[in-house]
Amino acid sequence: MNKEKNFASAIVYVHNAENRIQEFLRTVITVMEENFEHSEIICVNDFSEDDSLSIIKKISNEAQTTSVSVINMSYFHGLELAMNAGVDMSIGDFVFEFDNTYLNFDPSMIMKIYRHALEGYDIVSASPICKEKLSSKMFYKVMEKFSNLSYQMTTESFRILSRRVINRTSSMNKTIPYRKAVYANCGLKTDNMQYEIVDNLNSEIDKKENKYRVSLAVDTLIIFTDVGYQFGKTMSVMMMLMTIFVLIYTIAAFILSKPVEGWTSTILFLAVAFLGLFGILTVIIKYLQILVGLVFKRKQYSFESVEKLTK
Repeated sequence: MNKEKNFASAIVYVHNAENRIQEFLRTVITVMEENFEHSEIICVNDFSEDDSLSIIKKISNEAQTTSVSVINMSYFHGLELAMNAGVDMSIGDFVFEFDNTYLNFDPSMIMKIYRHALEGYDIVSASPICKEKLSSKMFYKVMEKFSNLSYQMTTESFRILSRRVINRTSSMNKTIPYRKAVYANCGLKTDNMQYEIVDNLNSEIDKKENKYRVSLAVDTLIIFTDVGYQFGKTMSVMMMLMTIFVLIYTIAAFILSKPVEGWTSTILFLAVAFLGLFGILTVIIKYLQILVGLVFKRKQYSFESVEKLTK
């Protein structure tokens, strides 16, 4: 069988995965060696506290033509920073990103997204056909509503990136806080492929990783959407309406009854003060949104492809 000439890199995120890393890594090694002349596998050990590292070292001895490396993080970094470390170390023309080690897909799916990428896509992701968690569904709905991303994000197990994607995202951002949002914002051609779950494994997430994911979701919504600004603007409008209501009420109370001395002026002052406070906060939030955009989403231009029309 003719093997692919492109150099392929596979980045595997590992955190306390001793119960599943052996089968997963062995599968990835087999796919790489059977289909690519030159390949590498980079396991990012995100401060695992079990036997994941020793299992990785053991299984790596089974590799014949592909090289297997491991990056040991000095402390728990979380998925995004850990995968950034792996991508920075990779040298492949195409880079596979495996965000977890749950082998719930047929191994042939790895080559399916690669061949689909060869059809002109710089990013191809693979998603399981299953009912999405309520928290994930709400997160992606908010992202879709309050961001200008044309790419509809969803839960993904793994993806493939061209070297062009990595080069562009590196030039766009000083840091990459949430890779999927940056990939969706890079302007290159993207597609998603779904697969049937072949083995419904229970996804066990420890407390440390779960806390990290919640924090990441909040940070992502603040950085990549204008939800904070919209919330501040809505509260300002509500306070303005309340101020008008209180103003009418206090004038009516002053004319029709005899309020306690100083009550009317105090209420008017508090209403106007709160309106001004929310107005100032809205302006501050807008400035922070602009600064965040300049830091994390800075780019001069974006294009999908270049076609050579003449020889």
